[in-house]
Order: sequence, then structure tokens, then C-alpha cells
Amino acid sequence: MRALPRTARACILCAVLGAVGCVLPAVTDPATPWTAVALLAAVYAGCELLARRSPGAGSFFAVLVAAALLLPPAAAAIAAVPGALLGAAEHSPYGIRRVWHAAQLALAVQAAAELGRSALFGGPTRTPGLPYALLPALAAALVLCLALTALDGAVRATAERLPVRTAGHALLRSLAPYTVHGLAGLMMAVLWRSPFGPPAALFVLLPMYISSWVFAQYHRERAAHRATIRALVQAVDIKDQYTRGHSERVGQASAMIAGELGMAGDRLEALRFAGILHDVGKLGVPTRLLRKDGPLTPDERRVIELHPEYGHEMVRGIGFLGEARAAILHHHERLDGSGYPYGLSGQQIPEFARVVAIADAFDAMTSTRSYRRARPVDAALRELVRCAGTQFDPLMVQAFVRALARSGWHPAVTADEPDACPPAVPPARAPAAAPGPPADAERPA
Repeated sequence: MRALPRTARACILCAVLGAVGCVLPAVTDPATPWTAVALLAAVYAGCELLARRSPGAGSFFAVLVAAALLLPPAAAAIAAVPGALLGAAEHSPYGIRRVWHAAQLALAVQAAAELGRSALFGGPTRTPGLPYALLPALAAALVLCLALTALDGAVRATAERLPVRTAGHALLRSLAPYTVHGLAGLMMAVLWRSPFGPPAALFVLLPMYISSWVFAQYHRERAAHRATIRALVQAVDIKDQYTRGHSERVGQASAMIAGELGMAGDRLEALRFAGILHDVGKLGVPTRLLRKDGPLTPDERRVIELHPEYGHEMVRGIGFLGEARAAILHHHERLDGSGYPYGLSGQQIPEFARVVAIADAFDAMTSTRSYRRARPVDAALRELVRCAGTQFDPLMVQAFVRALARSGWHPAVTADEPDACPPAVPPARAPAAAPGPPADAERPA
């Protein structure tokens, strides 16, 4: 505990003392149902060991909800302790983290049991029927969620100096899962009290394990997707050092436009991937051309203009990209048909490609390159507006203008970029069109 701040140590010590105070009445009470306590403690400990050895197993708070509904408050608190001490700890100091988790669970389960058991069962044998039992069970799950979130927020605020509002965000994310666990805990409690007894209650855990395993597999797959994309982007950044961080920023700007257009969920994520990977085909372009100082010759420019096709071939077999693959191929097409590689025009250009084209040109204009200095954000927006209708989709340009006016431009820096984060640009005003040459993400010939 020496590595922890004093306030964090005091918070943990108070929680441990509070947990000891919660469980002492059960130790001294001869009426404590130790058989039920031991069974529920063993079930929860087994679930924690399963989750420790198999990351896909998830958390089984339904067992704790069932304990809160079935046992006296002090006894329910004891049932949570062995599993917490045996469970996984992600970071060191592992022992302190497990002790804190045990104290946290004991306090939270005791609070849930104070409400849930008295409201639901009202005694050792009487059980109300459905749907009257739903509300007390959900209330117990909510109390469990609130207590765990509050305690977690307290220790994070003292140990990691995180703002207290992070606990509120965590609470919002946890409400739906805890509601499900509350219903599952009610099912366990009802089956436990039924003629079928405790063995029947354990069957509730099987579908929970399967669903949590599937959910974990989904998240592992998404993590693998991000790792694949990160590897490709890092390869492009290493090859073309002048545009380091460009891909991340184009993905960020693409997501801003997508959000303004009403896209959400998987589609917005796919569009962000399209922005991040739009230049992956540059891996097939000679490095000397990408790093060349000054304008390109016509022949050199034709070689660079092959990068959308190279990129499309590279990602053709990556199924999770979906519409993003078309954006990689067509992000240099222009609305008037003068773009490349196929000279598509108007609505022939895929929607994702029209979004990425704007984000790509914007970041190219607002970033310093080997052949010119960066333009101010307002100047880049004026250029986008001027070229709307010929090079860019006017509706998407206006969507980007609105997004920047509301939130400003805060370009992200990749983890491997050596420079400090560039200064954020405040929200921009809607620009007026200005004369000048067409905007282009690539260097001039």
C-alpha cells in the first residue's frame, strides 16, 4: 500500500473496516443459515475462478443478487467474500486489489440485501408470486450497482486522481447489465426456494455463461480488427513520414461528418475505419515518391494515383470493413467525374467515399507537408465550400461545416507520433466561398 496515496489507503481501510462490521453480525448470530451461505459462496467463488481462467466467462453478479434475496444481510455479505478474494486482479498490487474488491462487494451486497430480502421474501419461507417480485429484485440489483459504482468511483478518485464524473458514466454503462443480472438473480432465488431446490437454481448460470462468452468473443474480435487496422496504419506512417498521423485524423473527421449525417453504431465505425485506411495502398507506392520534396512529374503522379486500387486489393479479403472497402477505392473520385481511378461522378460515387474525400482533403490542407505549409482551418473550409458541387458533395460539406462549428477541430495524434498534440482549433464559422485552385489531398504536379 506504500505506492498508493494516503487518501486511497484511507478509503480502502475504511471499506475493509466497514465490510468487517457488516459480516460480524452473521458470525455471532446462531440463526445464520451457514449451509446456504456456504453453497452460495462456493457457487460465486467457482464463477470467479472460471472467469479467471477463461476470460470469456464474464461476471456472475446474478449469484450475488440471489444471495441478497435469499440470505440475511450480514450472511449475504459473507457469501461474496471468498469469490472476490479468489477472483482475477488485472494490475498490481494484486493482493490489495483483491482485498478492496472483497470489501467493496461485501458492502454492496449487504446494502442490496437490506432492501431486497425484506421487500421480496419478508421472512424465511414466504415468497410472493410474479410479477410482484420483479420490482424488489430489480431494486436490489440497482442498489448493488449504485454501491459498487460509488465505491469504485471513490477509490479511483483517490488513487488515480480521476474526476468523480467518471463514476456517473460508469453507472450509466452498468445499468442495463445489472438489470439483466437482477432478473437472473430473481430466477435463481425463486428456484432455490422451489421444491426443486438449489441444484435447479444453478441451471440459470448456464445461459448466462454462454451469453457472456459470446459477448466476450465479439469484443475480442473487435479488438483483433482494431489491431489489424493499427498495424496497417503504422506501416503507412513508417513509409510516408510526412503524413504521419494523417490517417487517424481523416478517420476522426470522417466520423464527425458521419455523425452529422445521422449515421451511428456499426456504420459510423465502418466509416471511421474507411478514413483511417484510405491511404493503405501507399504501401505499394515507391517510398522515394512519397518522400519526394517538391512537385511530382506526370509519370510520378500516375504511379501515386494507383494507390486506391492497391489499397482495395489489400483489404479485399477483410470482411468486417464492409462499405469501407469501396471508400478506399473511390475516395479520389470527384463529383464532376474528373477524379480517379474510374472517373465516377455524382451518385455513382459511394457515400462513404464522398465523406472520406472531404475529410482527406481537409486534413491535407490543414497539415504541413514537404511541399507546402498548412492552411488555417477557416481557409480550408472556404476551399471545401468553393469546390462543393464539382469536387465534393455539397450536403456533406455543409455537414462538416456544422460539425466543426459545434465542436471545433481537435486533431488526434497517433500513439507513435513523436510530436506533441497539435493545438485544438476552436469552432469555426460557416465560411464563404473563395477563389483559388481546386482542393486536392495529393501534392500538385
